[in-house]
Amino acid sequence: MKKDAVDRLTPMGVMVLALLREGDMHPYEMVRLMRARHDDRLITITNGTLYHTVSRLHRAGLIEELGIDREGNRPERTTYTLADAGRDAVVAWVRRELPRIDRPADFRIALAEAHNLERDETVDLLRARRSALVEDHARHRDGLRGAREKSVPEQVLVEIERQEALLHAELRWLDSLLDRLEAQAVPWGPTAFPNSDRYRAQRKAAQQ
Repeated sequence: MKKDAVDRLTPMGVMVLALLREGDMHPYEMVRLMRARHDDRLITITNGTLYHTVSRLHRAGLIEELGIDREGNRPERTTYTLADAGRDAVVAWVRRELPRIDRPADFRIALAEAHNLERDETVDLLRARRSALVEDHARHRDGLRGAREKSVPEQVLVEIERQEALLHAELRWLDSLLDRLEAQAVPWGPTAFPNSDRYRAQRKAAQQ
């Protein structure tokens, strides 16, 4: 996988490629699935942005056209499939972003798509993230303590106090997740999803 292809991926691009790992789709189905899954928690979803993203991914050779549907009175819909390069790009992007602590918005998407990695690799990347979080938490904790010892006014420390609390909470959550992953208490990996009735119904509704 070429590094520049991964560098050019947007969060929307990653999510489109991840959707196509589930099966071939047209952009209208992608939009409906994203909204049904409340992915707008992570990114802003508009038809225009998604169609533009699909076009860019196609030009980059990460997805391929399968054909055009002209059923009934519906507008023409082009169905896309994931190219091998696109499959590799999702994995490479998640590998890059999962251990990083300096891009929290991208981390949320990497975490949402981390199931595209195998369990052992996910654990290794999250442990790397944990090490970085421990260091960052220590800096905030020690800095806060030092500032208070110097009688720095509390009102100028509230942001640091909040960040220290968030880092502490994330470390507790991450330790819990790592315990569950290592105990294999959570199904994991690209093939771990059952082809459930709920999933099939969701896909069918998005295709209408």
